[in-house]
Amino acid sequence: MARVDRTVGGHDLVRGGDRMLVKSWLRIVIAAVIALAVFPGAAGASPPPGRTPVVFFPGYGLTRLEVTVDGQSTAPGCPRSGSFGSWFANDRPSTEFSQVCQDRLLTLHYDPDPAKPMPERFSYPPGVTVRVAGYGRTDSAPAYEPLYRALEASGYRRDHDIRVAGYDPRLTPDLDGFLERTRRLVEDTYRENGDRPVHLAGHSNGPLYAQYLLTHTTRAWRDKYLHGFTPFAGNLPGQGMLYATMFTGLNIQDFGAPKTAENARSSALMYLSAPSTYMSAADPAVFGDREVVVQDTSTGRSYTPRDYPRLFADARLPMAKELADHYTGFVEFTGPRSFPGVDVFAEKGSGLPTTVGARLAGLTPGQVLDTKALLTRDGDGNQEDITNEAVLAWRSMPCHRFSLTDNPGVDHFSLPGHRAALDRLITHLGQPRTTCREP
Repeated sequence: MARVDRTVGGHDLVRGGDRMLVKSWLRIVIAAVIALAVFPGAAGASPPPGRTPVVFFPGYGLTRLEVTVDGQSTAPGCPRSGSFGSWFANDRPSTEFSQVCQDRLLTLHYDPDPAKPMPERFSYPPGVTVRVAGYGRTDSAPAYEPLYRALEASGYRRDHDIRVAGYDPRLTPDLDGFLERTRRLVEDTYRENGDRPVHLAGHSNGPLYAQYLLTHTTRAWRDKYLHGFTPFAGNLPGQGMLYATMFTGLNIQDFGAPKTAENARSSALMYLSAPSTYMSAADPAVFGDREVVVQDTSTGRSYTPRDYPRLFADARLPMAKELADHYTGFVEFTGPRSFPGVDVFAEKGSGLPTTVGARLAGLTPGQVLDTKALLTRDGDGNQEDITNEAVLAWRSMPCHRFSLTDNPGVDHFSLPGHRAALDRLITHLGQPRTTCREP
């Protein structure tokens, strides 16, 4: 399992083959170089007195991971020892480990023994260890440079009152000590900033991990340590495209679909083994049958999120059905007992064609995706409207403030660097939090 490098204070996602998504990511990386010029409004915002510290939760695949291989024998034909990095737009991609070898070495082993608690059933292959590089530091998630620089322009300091709670994207927040590690990071950030409550922010899959923290801590802990929560396009109920990704795969390096059958198979099997795949897939309790996520052109059968048991039965993937039963909808958020219990200032994009599924030539993992066969609906270019609007359930929170701001035409990956959204974040950081009394 992943290890962390405690150097500061202790320790979408899927648009397979859609090149617009890759271009969006390249724009946000390029924007890092000119961030101060791009966000003059954020730069001019008045810093809050006694700045509210921020802990940020990155999106899927945007945490720098360092993978060490020592004498592995799981993947014949791949190097027995060595190391490689795994994150989007990795500027030092491995020349030793091919993409197929990386996929095979990052494919989790699952022990179906029902006597074991689910979190104890997953492991990386023997000889493989995964480490979050620079846990807590901003350089652990380099794609968010525009956000960091906007905060710096308002008086913030990296790795002091801006911290990053990175994670292994294949693992769910019930694994690898995530809860304890993240709680310590928040507490350390609070203490090292004059006992000021911490504001959580996150993008895409990051808010799933933040919400897990919020719902697995006590009210007394939240009242002491937390200021509020800003989810940028939080993937709280999951998204439809994950179902197709289990058959086509996705390469984190460029968020593109694999172009060869060998890579498509290695990548699809990796996603099928990862519990986060199911956590990130459209939750039938929220989506029902409002969208088709897979069409099997060999049989003419269509599958909605509600049909996932039949999808995995028809695909003869019993392990996928078992993992989906446990992890789909895993991070609860819609009911009163799972409301975050802090002020929430959500942001979303809209008005862009968004992939939610695909037409596939059968249900065998390892298919090369035909981008002409994508199924779309309205959204932010990565997450559909159903996903982005599900957070409206929090309007019913008693006492605490809630807002959801639409940013029409702003794509998913540009949102956390969007000038108006950053201005609002800085404004909210300067506001006092809501104080709620016990009922």
